[in-house]
Amino acid sequence: MKDLHVVVTGAYGALGTAVRAVFEAEGAVLHTPAAELVDLADEGAVSKYYQSLPELWASVHLAGGFAAAPFLDTTLDDVHRQLDMNFVTALLCCREAVKKRAQRLVNVASRAALVPSGGSIAYAASKAAVVMLTQSLAEELKPRQVLVNAVAPSVMDTPANRKAMPDADFSRWPSTQNVARAILWLASPQNVLTSGAVVPVYGQA
Repeated sequence: MKDLHVVVTGAYGALGTAVRAVFEAEGAVLHTPAAELVDLADEGAVSKYYQSLPELWASVHLAGGFAAAPFLDTTLDDVHRQLDMNFVTALLCCREAVKKRAQRLVNVASRAALVPSGGSIAYAASKAAVVMLTQSLAEELKPRQVLVNAVAPSVMDTPANRKAMPDADFSRWPSTQNVARAILWLASPQNVLTSGAVVPVYGQA
């Protein structure tokens, strides 16, 4: 990926740090909206940011967030926040990246969007929207030969998750480095066929 321009949102979190490392090792030129404090849920701000960039090879959308609550305690504000953080950010970045001729789009879904469970309905629904965004865009962008995919991690092995679940078996969680390598391949020129995939990266969890 030497000298190819790639946007990475959420580039300074646990997964983002691993993604930056693998892309930089491959020689990609990275653009990170977080470094410029871009509000990725603001349509105008996202449009302005992407317009300032050179022609892109790929755009990778890690920005998002998790919130858990019992269903009866979940407010409409909770739902809106999760949709903005996880779905709207990915949608706006995908749209603007296509305008910059990006050939690869990679989103981050979640196991929670694919395997039903309770306790985080707003989060799961927002990530399910990311799944459908990915699959629908893959179909719509076929004539442009743009490949659109997502990864769906389970609980990743991060310091924050270890602190939140100290009794868990961390060895069963996928590492951020391995998830990053999956993202790298989906975004790379080596991927010439795969589009519309939501790749489970669960580890043994």
